[in-house]
Amino acid sequence: MSVVKAIQVPLRGIVPPMITPLNSDGSLDKESVKKLIEHLIEGGVHGIFILGTTGEFSGLSYSVRRELIKLTCEQVAGRLPVLVGITDVSLTESIALADYAASEGAYAVVAAPPFYVNIDQEEMYSYFKQLADAISLPMFLYNMPSHTKLTIEVDTVVKLASHERIIGFKDSSAHGVYFQALCHEFRNQEDFVLMVGPEEMMAETVLMGSHGGVCGGANLFPKLYVSLYEAAENRDFEKIRKLQGSVMEISKNIYQVGGYKSSYMKGVKTALSFMGLCQTEFAPPVYPFSEEEVEELRRRVNKITSMLADQ
Repeated sequence: MSVVKAIQVPLRGIVPPMITPLNSDGSLDKESVKKLIEHLIEGGVHGIFILGTTGEFSGLSYSVRRELIKLTCEQVAGRLPVLVGITDVSLTESIALADYAASEGAYAVVAAPPFYVNIDQEEMYSYFKQLADAISLPMFLYNMPSHTKLTIEVDTVVKLASHERIIGFKDSSAHGVYFQALCHEFRNQEDFVLMVGPEEMMAETVLMGSHGGVCGGANLFPKLYVSLYEAAENRDFEKIRKLQGSVMEISKNIYQVGGYKSSYMKGVKTALSFMGLCQTEFAPPVYPFSEEEVEELRRRVNKITSMLADQ
């Protein structure tokens, strides 16, 4: 078991939602996990988030999830906070995964609403309160309406934030007005961490008062996203303009190959395979790009890599 260093201030900065490297039989590619973690740490990121959407958590067995938690905490060895996704349709399974994450030295857990049953806001509040009451680690709420078909409304976030273990919120709705409302509600509560998922709006939301981003592209180019976050923190608008352009090129060229709903996940993991950081193995129902799509992506990644080298 690794023990995370005490973190004296609320989490800030870039926290990549790490992909889950897999072998062809669905088992965890342990060597790639280690290489990827070192790549992220060398890139200057401020934390690592495993078992999120980008990590294909919903397609992984519970044994692989636990193996990833253990290996990640061991490899990070207290150098950064490790956040662990515990989203599930079962409250019992979420609690069990949170307990395991605590035993391995994770910093916090992250939970979206259960993604099958259609519930209202009172039921959602009750669910998250039961979860927070039952675990020992701090917890981030995770708003992902495109995948869960549920939105954690602003008033519900405010109500849940009074719980001692609910310390932050990750929003992947890409809804600017919604996020602005959150920033307004928590403008005098600096200890409550607000982070955004869509990297295309990370700098903008930091300028609005948020605290960073859970940026999928930081798996690939961590230094770029760290630099953009720092530019937003420092109100360096010329640098923001330049780096934001690079982020938009990544979004346009890497996340949209093939036109799949899963193109983002396929794009990130396949591009990482070009760097020798993982294999192109996915958890079903996602499957790899065709050979033609791989070559198209390779051409685009090479172009972006050259662009970043010239900056």
